[in-house]
Amino acid sequence: MLGMGHSYTGLLTHIVFSTSERRPFLNDEILPDVHAYMGGILRELNVSLIAIGGTPDHVHLLIRLPANLSVADCLRLLKTKSSRWIKEKWNNRKLFARQGGYGAFSVSQSNSNAVARYICDQAQHHCRISFQNEFLELLKRHGVEFDEKYLWS
Repeated sequence: MLGMGHSYTGLLTHIVFSTSERRPFLNDEILPDVHAYMGGILRELNVSLIAIGGTPDHVHLLIRLPANLSVADCLRLLKTKSSRWIKEKWNNRKLFARQGGYGAFSVSQSNSNAVARYICDQAQHHCRISFQNEFLELLKRHGVEFDEKYLWS
């Protein structure tokens, strides 16, 4: 009988979350620092960050989760730590908050390069489509059931 002393995973996940009420707190002045800080938090959690991008009101991540960390725990830690840091670092961001929820979508290895490009091209992408329409499209494409009356609260 073959024993498995270690756990092996290949869990690529596309994560999307916004600022509270989709307020444009993450402008070009702070966005690179925020993304870098988030990358550091993910490294501490042994999460591989493949791509990060976004606009002033939301963030996209493509990550590879380790076997011992759930999406929910990863996002709780990432959002809490990065929000606290933003409020401490920038006095004019004391009201900064993230939305309570998030979207998490599985990504196949064969589609990872396309998803990474999509994430890195967020500024250009949002010249054509709103965040709300983008998020609805992701939910539908991945077959996620939702009630729109709770989606934006």
